[in-house]
Order: sequence, then C-alpha cells, then structure tokens
Amino acid sequence: MLILSSCSSDDDGNSPSNNLQQIAQIENDVESGTWRITNFNDSGQDETSDFAGYDFTFNSNGTLVATNGSNTQNGTWSVTDDDDSDDDSSSDDDDIDFNIFFPVPDTNDFEDLNDDWDIVSASSTKIELRDVSGGNGDIDLLTFEKN
Repeated sequence: MLILSSCSSDDDGNSPSNNLQQIAQIENDVESGTWRITNFNDSGQDETSDFAGYDFTFNSNGTLVATNGSNTQNGTWSVTDDDDSDDDSSSDDDDIDFNIFFPVPDTNDFEDLNDDWDIVSASSTKIELRDVSGGNGDIDLLTFEKN
C-alpha cells in the first residue's frame, strides 16, 4: 500500500489544469493588439529583417494575419498542450506549444515560421519561442513583442 501511494504521488508534478490556465493566459495576451518580430534566428542565421515592418494579429478564431501595409500573409495559430510523456523537463512551459502555420511555398520567408514552437517565456508584451530542428538539431529562436 505504501508503494502504491508513493507511485501515484509522482504523477502529480504536471497539472493539466495548470497548463490549461497558462494556455488561456497566453491566448488572451497575444489576442490583444498587434505584434512584431524582434528576433528570428534560423539555425544561427539572423533573419529578423525578413519580417521588418510586418504587424502580426493573432485573432481569437485562430487566424493569423501579417501585414506591412502593401503585403498581407494569412495563416493560422494555436497554443496547445504538448502531452509528450517522455518530456522530463520540470518547466511547465516546455509542455505548451505555440503553433504557427502560413500556407505558402517553401521559398517564402513566412514558411520559416511554420512550426510547433516551444514557449521559452511569455508575458503580456513579449513571447519568446524556440524550436530544435528535427533534422540536424539546430536551434531556431523567434521573439514577438507587442507594438
């Protein structure tokens, strides 16, 4: 009985309701106002300038609009609970993905943003994301800041 009790308490470390609260907070934050990319580092290459002048609007219906006045890119976004059971990280943020998808050709700069990004940090004015490339292990970094 003691063993069973101690085993079950080990599963209480990551509360699904805590992730749901964090997801709701992140969604509320990004749906407020427009955002700009202040850092985009693609496998060690600074490509922030590719998105200079673009304002990003994260709509509550899951649509994502990036516009610089003359060009507009439409996509989708979501924040999801990544319940990958082999993730032993103690940080709850590692269990939440920030998903971005623009239906564009591979040659389009916006295709580089398409990913299920891990959230490094999130506040009402800044969200920092990172992704480890599946192919070669390179790390991509993406930062949005509120306008």
